[in-house]
Amino acid sequence: MHHDDFKFEPVRGLPEALPADEYILWQGAPNPLRLAKDAWALNWILGYFVALAAIRVIMVAPDMSLTAAMAQGLPFLLAGALVALIIIGIATVQARSTVYTLTNKRACMRIGAALTMTLNLPYVCIGNAQAAVRSSGLGTVTFELIGDTRLSYLMTWPHVRPWHMRRTQPAFRAIPDAARVAVIFAEAAETRVSMPQVAPVSRIDAIAAE
Repeated sequence: MHHDDFKFEPVRGLPEALPADEYILWQGAPNPLRLAKDAWALNWILGYFVALAAIRVIMVAPDMSLTAAMAQGLPFLLAGALVALIIIGIATVQARSTVYTLTNKRACMRIGAALTMTLNLPYVCIGNAQAAVRSSGLGTVTFELIGDTRLSYLMTWPHVRPWHMRRTQPAFRAIPDAARVAVIFAEAAETRVSMPQVAPVSRIDAIAAE
């Protein structure tokens, strides 16, 4: 039997149905392995355990055969592999529970595996965006918020720009085809921000103006 953990969502990745004048331009999610490398420093952790194994082998090599010395480093490599599998598993769960959305009016982030929340970022609250794209096409699009908009770094991690804690910058992390997503955002944000805002006029004010 198929179970949808997010069946309460009227629209996938969004907490409520879109207004009649709003529509989805793009939806996506992080690449699990890339997220493990970027957010969880997978490569650095693997390198750490490899370095421990190499140091152990070098230390015992003068006192035993090369084969026996290499066997001394094997437990460190096995421990590194176990830690790597755990990290990849966590990153996979995070990626599967995440939905990034761009509409013609806002950027949305449904994040959180255990405690799910949705962040709505209207384009008028985003002052700038940066795209870091790798040769594989995977990359991260970061949003710099303006005004009084504040987000918790810990509550939104790893969907943030690393180390920017004083002024948290939410981010679409480790997404495929990041350059195209950045272009979609730029065009939609420019259109939305340049759109004139008409304030509602009461009937009394309208009569007085006549």
